Amino acid sequence: MSAVPLVGYSSSGSEDEAEAGARVRPGAEGRSRGQSPLPSQRLPVPDSVLHMFPGTEEGPMDDSAKHGGRVRTFPHERGNWATHVYIPYEAGEEFLDLLDALLCHAQTYVPRLVRMEAFHLSLSQSVVLRHHWILPFVQALKDRVASFQRFCFTADRVKIYTNQEKTRTFVGLEVTSGHAHFLDLVAEVDRVMEEFDLSTFYQDPSFHISLAWCVGDARLQMEGPCLQELQGIVDEFEDSEILLRAYAEQIRCKSGNKFFSMPLK
Repeated sequence: MSAVPLVGYSSSGSEDEAEAGARVRPGAEGRSRGQSPLPSQRLPVPDSVLHMFPGTEEGPMDDSAKHGGRVRTFPHERGNWATHVYIPYEAGEEFLDLLDALLCHAQTYVPRLVRMEAFHLSLSQSVVLRHHWILPFVQALKDRVASFQRFCFTADRVKIYTNQEKTRTFVGLEVTSGHAHFLDLVAEVDRVMEEFDLSTFYQDPSFHISLAWCVGDARLQMEGPCLQELQGIVDEFEDSEILLRAYAEQIRCKSGNKFFSMPLK
């Protein structure tokens, strides 16, 4: 089975750190009455001063060691906020027991796999919003999804995913029922993306809950026997059919370090 692109993930958690735009200091207001105006031509800056601040034109350095070896999908810029629309999944104790069993077995093939810290199902790619567009964007989302009802879905098919750059690999549980409801939501989210001239979702999305991830493309190790064995663990897990059935009760938008929730009816 071939891996499919990961739905809506960026390559770096550091893209979630938001920064507001820099404030411009007033110029002429600070001069006292009668003071001569500043000359219009700037004096050249000595090389010794310029070299005191290497790399400032390129923006902050990205140290992948600080976030598990992940690298950015898009460059960090002041005032840009990484934004993602998704349905959160609240993991219960039994789900975490199943996850532990899956991860323990998967690590015999790929030892560097680590467990996800939180769980969700993506409705958008990770996109970049300017700070002043966040609230209008969220309001447009609320208007678009206001009439949607809560719905039930099942995610019980193990699948291997990569991000678009193939710099990260994920083990996920793919949605096998409720797919049409997700497509309806994505259609509305896509309309909002188009209004703000942002990238829409994938043409043939595979809705899923990511369980674990690692740096690099590990499809070769994980597809085949590993994937079949992981599916066997899910199928044989006690009450897995009930355990992996859930309700979509809200849509959430994360922009930088801000969260916005939109409950479904």
